[in-house]
Amino acid sequence: MTSWTATGLAAATTYSFKVRACDPSGNCSPYGAAASGTTSDGGTNPPAGNLPAHVLTGYWQNFNNGATVQKISDVPAAYDVIAVAFADADAAKPGGITFNLDSAGLGGYTVAQFKADIAAKQAAGKKVILSVGGQNGTISVADPTAAANFASSALSVLRAYGFDGIDIDLENGVNAQYMGQALHSLQSQFGSGLVVTMAPQTIDLQSTSAEYFKLALAIKDILTIVNVQYYNSGSMNGCDGQVYSQGSVDFITAQACLMLQGGLRPDQVGLGLPASSRAAGSGYVAPSVVNNALDCLTKGTGCGNYKPSSPWPSLRGAMTWSTNWDATNGNQFATQVGGHVHALP
Repeated sequence: MTSWTATGLAAATTYSFKVRACDPSGNCSPYGAAASGTTSDGGTNPPAGNLPAHVLTGYWQNFNNGATVQKISDVPAAYDVIAVAFADADAAKPGGITFNLDSAGLGGYTVAQFKADIAAKQAAGKKVILSVGGQNGTISVADPTAAANFASSALSVLRAYGFDGIDIDLENGVNAQYMGQALHSLQSQFGSGLVVTMAPQTIDLQSTSAEYFKLALAIKDILTIVNVQYYNSGSMNGCDGQVYSQGSVDFITAQACLMLQGGLRPDQVGLGLPASSRAAGSGYVAPSVVNNALDCLTKGTGCGNYKPSSPWPSLRGAMTWSTNWDATNGNQFATQVGGHVHALP
């Protein structure tokens, strides 16, 4: 068999070819049937996952902490990505994860119902992913063994429940090298449709030298969205060198541009905010402020003191903690922010 490489072809374009074999003397077989193929887009488009250009992500609580208890079927249709919070650490396997549905805490919600509800959301075009970490998450992937354990156990859990992907929300630190290896391994086994998201704290994306930022860049080729938590943060440096206090449009916009200046594509950037004042210790803003931040970053309108030199129309969208707290707050985030996200050009 002879291999060949075509050069000078346009990206993301379908071509048709006919092929024949020739020996060194110039004797050739007849041309075979026409075959077609599509060239790569060079990695400029969002990774696979069949998500809309702009998406709303919401975390769904697999526990009862006083917010409205929900089944997956109760999550409003405005949410394009539902991140199930959270996976559990496998005590017998360093780096390994498991998942245990809190049926008792969720009013008797069964595993069979849970799986059926995931499938129904997927049939409606939504993605349901598993979040790893959270405030109390203790999963550590800091060596090759842990990376292999994470990838194999995550693949098993994703397949068992029908999840579309994985979310990294480790608030006690990450190791970019080995978590990057684990996620690439998982993606290679799961397939190109794996949805990979991250939800770092604000301080974790202040510099490209931070491990979380290094992780985002290390998996840029398979990364779907980074939804930074713009809450519980205090004051932070913005990309323009100014210090901004949380709870304002400037805090959100001047932080988001750090990711863009640091090397992530606009379609990989989302804005994470609490769904209500009870959902976080600090940093809650009204849905109108979230929408202003989205407009500032995508259109250059609705800005505060900080205004980007040029807009990023393909910014991916917004995220909230959580769909449960949103329900407690009358689903304002889903209705107002979700509607705004989906109306972005």
